[in-house]
Formats: sequence, C-alpha cells, structure tokens
Amino acid sequence: MIYEHPLAYLLGLEGIALLRGFTGEFNRDFVEARIAEIRDLLDNDSLANAAVEVDRVDTVEGYRRWSATYDQPGNAAFDIDEPLVKEIIDALSPGVALDAACGTGRYSRLLAERGHQVIGVDSSPDMLALAPQGDFRLGELHRLPIGDAEVDLVVCGLALTHIPDLGPAMAEFARVLREGGHLVIADMHPSAVARGSIPTSRDAEGRPGRVVTYRHSLGDYLRAALPLGLQLRRCEEPAVPLGTHPEPVDAPREVGPWDLWPWCLSDLVPDAARAAIDGAPAMVIWHFQLKAS
Repeated sequence: MIYEHPLAYLLGLEGIALLRGFTGEFNRDFVEARIAEIRDLLDNDSLANAAVEVDRVDTVEGYRRWSATYDQPGNAAFDIDEPLVKEIIDALSPGVALDAACGTGRYSRLLAERGHQVIGVDSSPDMLALAPQGDFRLGELHRLPIGDAEVDLVVCGLALTHIPDLGPAMAEFARVLREGGHLVIADMHPSAVARGSIPTSRDAEGRPGRVVTYRHSLGDYLRAALPLGLQLRRCEEPAVPLGTHPEPVDAPREVGPWDLWPWCLSDLVPDAARAAIDGAPAMVIWHFQLKAS
C-alpha cells in the first residue's frame, strides 16, 4: 500500500526549490516566498485531509487496465524518448531486431519502417493484442523466448523501471544479441521516478493503483551491463521541457482528481514546481554494443 498525501508532494517540491535557493540558484525574495507558501499549505484544511491509499499493481494487471488508452495522444513520454531512440537506430544497419517489452508495438513500427525484421516480446497479452501484424510473442524480460545470438539489435522502452533487479534482463539482452550487436534502452530517469513518474490505474471498482516501479540509479544499469561485455556507446538524460509548469495564477487551492496526481498538484505551487522540475532529467537513454570476442 502507498500512502499518497498531497502535502508530502507539495512540501517536497518546496524543499527541492529551497535547496536550490540555498546553494545560490535563486534570490532572497524567492526563498522567502517559498517559506511563506509552505506556511499557507500547512494551514490549508482542504489539503490536510486529502490523502489517498493506493494499491501497488503488477505490470500485467496494470498494463491490462492501461492498454486501451496507452497510445492515445498526450503521452508526453513518447515526445521525450523517441527523437533520441530514432537518432541512434537510424545510424545502424537493418537486421533482426528485438523490441523487448514491446507493448502495443510503438518501437516495432519504427524498426520495421527502417527495414529491420522485428520480433516483439511482452508480458501483457492485452498490450500485444493491440500490436500490429508481425512476430509478437508473450514472454518475460528475464526469460526471453528468443534463441542465443539471434538478433542484431535489442530495443527496450520504458520497462526496466518495472523490474526489481536489472541483472537478469540485461543478461538476457546479452544472450540474444549477436557479437557486435546493439542494445538501446529508454527508461524513466531515477530522479523522475522519485518525483512521481509512476503509471496510475484504477480497478473495476475505481480503487486507485500504481504500477509497481523501482528507482534504479544510473550506476545500477552500468553494473548490470558492463560485466556482460555490453560496452557503453552513449548515454543521454533528456530533460523535462522548460515551461512545462504554469505561470502563477490566483486560483483556489484544490488538489484535483487523484488520476492526475502528482502533475495537477504542482499547479498549486507553480514557482516551486518550475524551480524543482523544469529542466530536470526525465529519462535516461542508453546505447550499448556487445563486444566481439
């Protein structure tokens, strides 16, 4: 069970903003405004009793609930990872490509358009049901239904944050890659996970849940990959676009619907939110190459 209190999120944003002020990024007026805003937040009765208890939902169930709307316009994550992933794969020769944790086949389409023979694997039958025609298989990242040294490229998007240990999945990526093959990973940045970038869902009765998510440090990826002969070629940390958060307005302090937490909560403290979040890392994009013997 997760105990989500809006004050915990709002005070966390204020705290990050104040730490940046403490180290000289903002002036005295900004710091004093944040302290005054914290007092107002603590005195706000509508916030004091707005906590929600949220279930932890496994990936199969979570993506079953999300599958119908996953690809709808407005999924801001796609605008952040796709340009860099396209840039990396555009420089590679077509071959056999594995879209690991393919979901509805977002990356599979990109790979097919670039001439790759694509195999997609995902643990969610509901997501796979929405994938395009092709070679799509039900399977887990730690036990891929792919032979040894069968693919030239592995692409894995927005999935590794949902597994507790990166080691088994990385070992499978190395196993299925041919020597000299490439691995491209796009994942939520650990600092973004800490800021609440965790998928929401509701069950049939409307009970709130979040898909189980883990905060892996950048070092965790390297410690899992390098001993397998996966050599680092590139690492990017695309940021939250500047101007993501609104300008200050005189509006009632309402917490908004839980389904839009934590993003609608940040609207209550726009100056603190911009200071804490705008320009901060949103994702991490990795490019590895399997060493030839």
